[in-house]
Amino acid sequence: MAVTLTTPNTIWGVLEPKTQSERLLSNIAMVLVGSLLITIAAKINVPTWPVPVTLQSFAVAVIAGAYGWRIGVATVIAYLVEGAIGIPVFATGGGVGYLMGPTGGFLLGFIPMAYIIGLAADRGGSNRVVMLALAMLAADALLFVLGYAWLVVVLSGLKGVAPTALLGSAFDGAIKPFVIWDILKMVFAALTVTGLWQAFKKRA
Repeated sequence: MAVTLTTPNTIWGVLEPKTQSERLLSNIAMVLVGSLLITIAAKINVPTWPVPVTLQSFAVAVIAGAYGWRIGVATVIAYLVEGAIGIPVFATGGGVGYLMGPTGGFLLGFIPMAYIIGLAADRGGSNRVVMLALAMLAADALLFVLGYAWLVVVLSGLKGVAPTALLGSAFDGAIKPFVIWDILKMVFAALTVTGLWQAFKKRA
């Protein structure tokens, strides 16, 4: 029996080759293409501190929505591994030290984000914009929680940061400037995936 890593409910599920050998090679290729797209999204950034403004969350949302959760998560893991070994795929560099830095919670949070969105796509969200948008917003909210918690831990290790100011500083640096923009990014990502799914489904 042929093994598939996606479902017919996703864009990649509609487009992927039918034979087992072609599927394996094409899935590897799509993981690499996806990690490249996340890298490009990371480089489109405004270098604010401690968390830069990037298009990474948009890219992860679209990729997970297009691929489904298995290939979506594999793509994010591949991206993080590339960065961890020193390839400068993150917003301003690469390496384990970068991954463990202030933005590490957001970077690692892309994994559960891709899982939630990809699972929604596998279950038919690619053709239901409201369902997919809600899944993306929920996944993005979790990303904020993880990113914020990580940043609090990192800032707590810095000298001269008062404990009473810590939570507020982390919120102002990692959450407050991004909320509205991320809501818009998730809505646009959902519209992008559902629009592409409709277009490719008609051609299949």
